[in-house]
Amino acid sequence: MTTFLARMMGSAAGQTRPEGGATATPLGPARPVGQWAFAGVAVASLGGPLALAALYAPSIAGGASSSAGLAMVVAAVAFGFPLAIWFGYARHVSSSGGLYSFTEAAVGRRVALVQASLWALSYLLYLVYTTAQIVYDTLPAVLPGEVRYQTLLEVVIPVVLAGVMIAGRGASLLVIGLLAAGQLALAAVLSGVTLANVTTPAGSFGASAPAGSLAIASGQTALLYICGSLPFFMGGELGGDLRQKFRTTRRGLLGAYLATVVVIIAAVAPLAADPALTQAPIPGMAVAERYVGHGFAVTVGIGVAVSVAAVILVEYLALSRLTVAVTSWPLRRVVIGIGVIMVALAPVLLINPDKIYDTLLTPSLFALWLSELVTFAVYPRFVARHGGRMLPAWVLTAGAVALAVYGLWTTIQTSSIGT
Repeated sequence: MTTFLARMMGSAAGQTRPEGGATATPLGPARPVGQWAFAGVAVASLGGPLALAALYAPSIAGGASSSAGLAMVVAAVAFGFPLAIWFGYARHVSSSGGLYSFTEAAVGRRVALVQASLWALSYLLYLVYTTAQIVYDTLPAVLPGEVRYQTLLEVVIPVVLAGVMIAGRGASLLVIGLLAAGQLALAAVLSGVTLANVTTPAGSFGASAPAGSLAIASGQTALLYICGSLPFFMGGELGGDLRQKFRTTRRGLLGAYLATVVVIIAAVAPLAADPALTQAPIPGMAVAERYVGHGFAVTVGIGVAVSVAAVILVEYLALSRLTVAVTSWPLRRVVIGIGVIMVALAPVLLINPDKIYDTLLTPSLFALWLSELVTFAVYPRFVARHGGRMLPAWVLTAGAVALAVYGLWTTIQTSSIGT
């Protein structure tokens, strides 16, 4: 299988390798990506923040609403394990290959090719089916009249997203940065409105909910942050030496993660006092409607849809970089190729959007968690190669692997229920 993948994806035998064994691929313009541009990618990748704060996190917390605040805190701590492992790799490897390069530096190219294949499959499917989620699930809850334009939107949205990426790195990073800043600001306003109008009970940060419900809410919320690995695929375009690249990566992603966690906790913890709000189609809209007005509620709802679209852009960006790192194909051609796939398959979803979405979702998530599991599991080997401390490495690996296994189990369970 690995031989077949190597032939399909390219040899790259003639490329040089920096410290850690990651393939070094000249990529894109010579001008490096700056700290703020990288931070924008990091913010957008984490869910994004508005979609998590207004929709996903409060909906999940509804199962343990009396301990909503504690569930969000535990989730943030639990995701610290994968985050710490990614940073552990990034100290020694900075490449457009992202997790593929991390895995290659730990156990070699053959296993890394398997990991990259799973990861690429997952996100390619995501690029195809997520517009259906926006058009047929999110927007109808925001704008009921949108139903009349669903066919048009299902075709137009992929065209717009592909157009942004094909316009070039500068244009795509500018759009991603603006979407990241806008949604983070809106999420902060929503959190402020929630805190100002819903008194947060002390029990929200206590274990008043049943232990099983609390564990599920915490675990499923932690899974939401998994796209935080996407910024590491920008490693090949950061300026400076390896130490400077790591500093940019750590500052950008850690800052984005902490900001996202803060707005989520602030938006969700108070809902322990009014659990009914977590049952709304978009809880953040319900809060905005009740305490500010319809206009702000619609703004939040549209912002949630845009937040999801921003994640698509970052995934598109990461997938293009991975493809270049593995195959050495020209970046421009890869970006156009991915765009052609997105645009060509968009009309296919019109046949049966709900069924196609449900069909593609399970293999996409399963492949994602399996690819992450590979990268997490080989981390101790990577640490050993670099003379690091093994006990912390094994502890981090145990936590991250447990989260990935839980992601796999949740995917299988959800698929079983759906059938």
